[in-house]
Formats: sequence, structure tokens, C-alpha cells
Amino acid sequence: MAIEKITMPQLGESVTEGTISKWLVSVGDHVNKYDPLAEVMTDKVNAEVPSSFSGTVKEIIANEDETLPVGEVLCLIEVEGGLEVEVQEKTPETEKIEKKPQVHEDGQNKRRYSPAVLRLSQEHNIDLEHVKGSGAGGRITRKDVLAVIEKGQVPTKQEAKPNVESKPKEIERSATKEAMPVLSAAGDIDIPVSGIRKAIATNMLRSKHEIPHAWTMIEVDVTNLVSYRDSVKTEFKQKEGFNLTYFAFFVKAIAQALTEFPQMNSMWAGDRIVQKKDINISIAVATDDALFVPVIKHADEKTIKGIAREITELVKKVRQGTLKSEDMQGGTFTVNNTGSFGSVQSMGIINYPQAAILQVESIVKRPVVIDNMIAIRDMVNLCLSLDHRVLDGLICGKFLARVKEILETISKEHTSIY
Repeated sequence: MAIEKITMPQLGESVTEGTISKWLVSVGDHVNKYDPLAEVMTDKVNAEVPSSFSGTVKEIIANEDETLPVGEVLCLIEVEGGLEVEVQEKTPETEKIEKKPQVHEDGQNKRRYSPAVLRLSQEHNIDLEHVKGSGAGGRITRKDVLAVIEKGQVPTKQEAKPNVESKPKEIERSATKEAMPVLSAAGDIDIPVSGIRKAIATNMLRSKHEIPHAWTMIEVDVTNLVSYRDSVKTEFKQKEGFNLTYFAFFVKAIAQALTEFPQMNSMWAGDRIVQKKDINISIAVATDDALFVPVIKHADEKTIKGIAREITELVKKVRQGTLKSEDMQGGTFTVNNTGSFGSVQSMGIINYPQAAILQVESIVKRPVVIDNMIAIRDMVNLCLSLDHRVLDGLICGKFLARVKEILETISKEHTSIY
């Protein structure tokens, strides 16, 4: 008999970890190759982890709601033939990134930490000896470390040393800001945090911790766009069977501008900036309790009609719960239709690891000055959040100016929907 390991898969080029939302098997169950073993949440979507072997589930290592890095062992499958493999076998590579087990005073072995946990703890000078783990066997997960950072309760290695009289200034500042524990009172409703809400929180926290956000805004006169769309929307719906929304025009204009300013279509990669070849627009779609970000692939190659159709299909998948992992992958730039909720100005959190997110706000009628005369026009604010490691004000200003130019010149005579 041989023991084979099932590890956390990489469900996307930028995905570094996943959260076990639900186990579909138990110890002792027989599974066939490609049978689903567990549901994993990553990038705000559920995906099933299939078995790579036929055999019997011998051990489940990862707990539900536990977040693990890509490559971490999830469970063990006992298969016919071969030699048994130890779960904790080491290679020269893993020796470099894992702490060697040491012995506590009580004789028990210390837990070993994943590369993601080690890297995060080193970045924030956290002494992992003073962090309580929520993983299997008390293992410290990346989620545990992020929770410590978010609360400001950071046990540094300086704190762990004896006879240290003064705390670092950063710890003193965070201590003054530490929130009191939230206690439920009579009439309060305790709402358990779902796996998808935890995934959203983790991704947003990571974005704010790692990305230096900057923000800028521009206002656009879309009077001609509104007039054009309103004049053809009824005929379009009857002919095509789906709605022609304002948002489709905005996505098309942004995709066109990205072809002219490819720096905006980039990602930070530590020692380099990766400028993506494909223009894949992520769009934010909200449900009652979650936010999904499906992707319109090759948006620059699609017509306004094609974009409108894809928006309709992706929104339908989100509402019906049929969105797949591949629908969420490959996004290079995010556009958020915050105007659908009546917002007129907002600061979006960048969809990691992209370099920018553009919020399209509500179209409202406002008095504006044209040729020294006051006129009532349809105006919209476009709010851009940017990663200041990748982008600066100059390139973002030029990009927004180009989007503005495209939108303000849309007309029935010069713009084709098909």
C-alpha cells in the first residue's frame, strides 16, 4: 500500500492560498480518481479539489475554515502498490523555509510553520512562539498571523526577551488603538462569519497591508452617451434578449484606453513589474452577503454588444451560484459599477495583485458651465485607486483623460454597438 498526498492546488496564476470551506469526504471513504474531496474558497469563489488517485481516505489534515498556502498537504489517500510516504518528509528546499522542530520545556515538539506564515511573521517582526494557532494540531495559519496584525496585538521578538523595560513605539501606538472586546447584549444578533466572507476579508486586508494605495478622480460629461443608449435600449432588448446597460459602454471605453496605456494593465511582482498582454476586465458583482469578481476575457477585442452579453451572463452565474473558478481567473484590471447603488464618490480597494481599480459612479444631472452658459448635463465621476509602486499620477491622469475623451465623443453617428 502507498500513501499519496493531496495538496492545496493553485487555482489561478496569482493565487497563493485557499480556505477549506467544506470537506466532501470522511476518513475511511473510498474515492475514485477525479472524485471531489473538498470545496476550497479562493479569490472569492468556491472550487472543488478532485482526488488525484483512487483509494481510501486515510487522514484529513486540514480543518474546515482553515487557510493554507498552495502546496500544503490537505489529506492522505491510501492507494494500491508502491511504498508508504511520510507526510512530513523534507527536501533540501523545504529545509530552507521551514523551522526545525525544537523541544518545549514540557517535552512536546513545536509546530512547524508554512513558508507563507514565516514570510508574513518576518515582515512584521512577529514572534510566532506567542501566537495561538487555529489549524490542525494547533498549527499557526496565515489567517492567525493576519488576525494578530489587524488587532494590533503584535508579539515581537523584542517582547519575548527577558528584562526588556520598554516596548517598541509601534506596539505602544497599537495598544492605545486596540478595540475593546465586542460583547453581545440582549437583543443583539450574532451572525457567524461565512467562509466566503472570511475570504473577502483576508483578500481585502492583504491588499491594504501590501499595496500603497493612492486615489484620483475625474468627472465626465456623458450626456451624449445617455441619449444614444436610451434611444436604442428598447430595440436592442427586443432583438438581443438582454439589456444594453450604461456599464457596457464604460467597460468598452476603459478596455480601449488600456490598449493605449498598457502600464495600467500591470502587476507588482516584488523584483519586477509584469505588464500583462491580455486585457481581462474584472467586474465586481455583489450578492446579499458577498462580492464576486468575475472576468471579461479579452475585453478590448469585444464589441459593446459582446461586453453587454458577457456582463449579463456573469451576473446571472453569480445570482444562480453557478460561477466557476475559471470565471474568476486572469483578471488584469477591475471596474466596479458603484453607481448602481447610488454612489457618487468612492475609494475602491485594489483587487490584489492588480495595480488599479476604477469605480464608475452614478450618472446624475448637474448644472455645468458650457461656453459661459449654465446647462443641465448628465455627469459621472470616475474614481481610480492605484498601486503607487506600479503607477504614478502622470500616467493615471493621462489614462483617465483618454477614458473621458472616449466617453464624451460617443454618439449614434460615430459609435457602433455591434
